[in-house]
This record gives sequence, C-alpha cells and structure tokens, in this order.
Amino acid sequence: MPPKNVRAARPAYRCADCGHEVAKWVGRCPSCQAWGTIDEAAPARPALAKVSAGAPATPARPIAEVDLDSARAVSTGIGELDRVLGGGIVPGAVVLLAGEPGVGKSTLLLEVAHRWACAPSRGPSLYVTGEESAGQVRLRAERTDSVHPQLYLGAESDLSAVLGHVDAVNPGLLIVDSVQTVQSPEAEGSPGGVTQVRAVTTALVALAKERGLPVVLVGHVTKDGAVAGPRVLEHLVDVVLHFEGDRHSALRMLRGVKNRFGPADEVGCFEQRDDGIAEVPDPSGLFVNRQETVVDGTAVTVVVEGKRPLLVEVQALLMHTQMAMPRRSVSGLDSARVSMALAVLGKHGKIPTGEYDVFAATVGGQRVTEPAADLAVALAIASSRRSTPLPPNLVVVGEVGLAGEIRRVNGVGRRLAEAARLGFDRALVPPDSGPLPEGVRATVVSNIGDALKIVR
Repeated sequence: MPPKNVRAARPAYRCADCGHEVAKWVGRCPSCQAWGTIDEAAPARPALAKVSAGAPATPARPIAEVDLDSARAVSTGIGELDRVLGGGIVPGAVVLLAGEPGVGKSTLLLEVAHRWACAPSRGPSLYVTGEESAGQVRLRAERTDSVHPQLYLGAESDLSAVLGHVDAVNPGLLIVDSVQTVQSPEAEGSPGGVTQVRAVTTALVALAKERGLPVVLVGHVTKDGAVAGPRVLEHLVDVVLHFEGDRHSALRMLRGVKNRFGPADEVGCFEQRDDGIAEVPDPSGLFVNRQETVVDGTAVTVVVEGKRPLLVEVQALLMHTQMAMPRRSVSGLDSARVSMALAVLGKHGKIPTGEYDVFAATVGGQRVTEPAADLAVALAIASSRRSTPLPPNLVVVGEVGLAGEIRRVNGVGRRLAEAARLGFDRALVPPDSGPLPEGVRATVVSNIGDALKIVR
C-alpha cells in the first residue's frame, strides 16, 4: 500500500497538435483552439536518481585522428543550392527545406534527385512522397525532364514503409516530401502533430547518422512564414533552408537559416519556368530596369543578400490628393523605413509630402529590408516630388538616420564593385566607407541635404 503522503498519478491529456496538457479531457484545446485533438497521454516515467555508466558505442579519439573523408560535402549538381549549403550536402546530414505551398519545393527537390541519380558513383536516389500519388510525381518528372532509371519513387505515409524502401533501394540520397505527412506507428497523435513530427524526425535523423545517408525533408510553414510543427524540429536537423518567392513573380530565393557545415546567411536565386526551376547565377540584372531615357522617381541601390551584392531599383510615385489621410502603399520595402524617410525629407530636406499619395516599390519583386537602401528610397521620393530624374549610371548606398545624417554601411567597396561590373560609374556613399574600387566616381554625402543637391 502506497504511503499516505504520496498522491496517485492522475491521467494527463495532451493536444496532438501543440502538445498542451490538461488535467481532464476537453473537446477543444485551450492553447491552439483545435477541436478533437485532446488524447490521453502516457504517464510520465519517474526520473532516475542515478544513471550508471555504460559502454560507449565508439571510443573517444584525439581530434587529429578523426577521418574527414566521411564529412566532405558532395555536390548536388545545382550550383545555387550548393552555394547555400556551403559547397554541397554532407553525408549523414539532415536538411529541412521549408516554404509556402506552390513555391516550387517539390520541383526543386525532384531536380536534385534527378541530378544525383545521373552520377552513378553516388548510388540511386529515393524520393518518398506522402502528399501526392506516384502518378502525379511522374507527370511532374516528365514535364521537367527528370526521369532516370536510378531515381526511385515511393508514395508512402507510414514511417515503417519508408524505412522498408530505404532497405530495399539502399539509396545514396533520401528525400521525404513532407515530414508532416509521415506517421510513426509508435507515436501518438495524428500526422503533422507535435508528437508525430518529433518522432518521425528523430527516427530519420538516427537513420541518416547511422548509415551516413543524406536526408532532405520538406517542411510546411505557418501563415507567419515559420516552420510548422514543434520548434525542436529545427534543432534536430543540421540545415534549415527557406524557399521564398512571390506567386506573381518567377523569381525564387533560397535562404539559409541554419547550417552546421557552412555559412547560415547565404542566398541562392532560381527562376520558375514551365519546364521546372532553373538557377540564376547572376540575378542583379533582374532587379534593375535599364531604360534608354531617364525618368524621375527611380534610384538604384546595392543590397547584400548573404555574401552576394545585388543591384535593386527603387521606384516612387507621388500624386497630389485631396484626402485628409494620404495613401501610403509599399511593395517590396519595409513600410516603417519608408515612413521614416518621408519624415526625414519633410523635417531636414524641406520636402513635405503630407498632401501627396506615396507609392514605393522595388523592381522584379525583390524584398529589401536592409537599411543601406534608405538613401535610395529618400532620393526616389524626392525625385518624384520634384519631377527631376537622378543622373544616369548612379547608385546610391547609405542608411538615413532620424537626424538626417547618412550613416555608413558594411561592404561599400564590394557593393560598388558589383555596380561597376554592370556599368554604373557614379555613386553616392556615406562617410568612412573604406577603400573604393577604381572606375567609380564616388561622392561622399554626410546628411540628407547634401544628397538632395543632385535632385534640384
């Protein structure tokens, strides 16, 4: 008979979607507001007071004696993807590729599986889909010319069946599309829930490490753009990539968020086409609209995505309005920084915009949030307000402060070198920008008043 001061363990109930625990069963989860997801959870195992030492799986060795060949990156055959991964995919690494529906994740990974299968020394590639039928994937492969005898396809949503395919095919690369659709028979909850996603990912990570098999997982995202599922999912994998793109634009950006084997801030550029996704090694020309005649309301700046400088054209349009609240419409830019530029122009530049509707956007659908584009936004607005175009072949780089000062940004020399490569020979730069490349006539501006002298 248990002691009187020991309370009997009460059954716990856990939400299969968010993991929230409640003392009794309810129809709706108090945390995520989902209906019918509360199930009885297994009682927690008591913590052990002491853990005895066991035999290690492999003996510890001096770090200089650890073999490096097993950790060499292997090229995927797609240069932009290798750039983001840090040279290629490492054997035994688990990569999580997340993105919005329809952005092209499955198309990109099908091309990766095809490129891998084309190299006979790497072994076959196995593409497991839990969202589509095998026939649907075959149709996509026909459209993108990705059919190969060494590319194996399986349509499964059960983890044990996926592991069975791995044993049968013995692939050199495994792609699972997607991790939210695979279910483990040993875990509770429905597919895509916290418990299931954690169990499936843990099993696939253990498989990758045991066999030295590179595994690529497709992940869903929430409406806020974050990876769906538990946060521990991003901690379990080695690499986290985000595939981004506007559905109205053909441009796609692959961003590295986490990378244990390389830089975590690199960016790869792709273009969505009818026959698949093609890499864009030199994307700067996509974001600049080179016209024979100069027009007002445009300014060209250079932003840095990862380690890659990109030229981006900022456009602004001001229209006089009779409305008490003028309209502010922004596309591709940070609306807060555009509002700040309007305030600085009114206070320190003597260019009021309170009676004008302001429209500001970037060319090509590129998303720019870097402060280095502040000066270009301000000059584009001033150019449209005064109906005076900026000089041709001019790039503008600099952060604008609330006091009207122009602040220095990192890598001005590297930015101007990219601008010079594309034919720009004039530049406005902040003070203390460091050494600048030859062939570019740089003018140093310390405040917004100096910068506006070219828009008279």
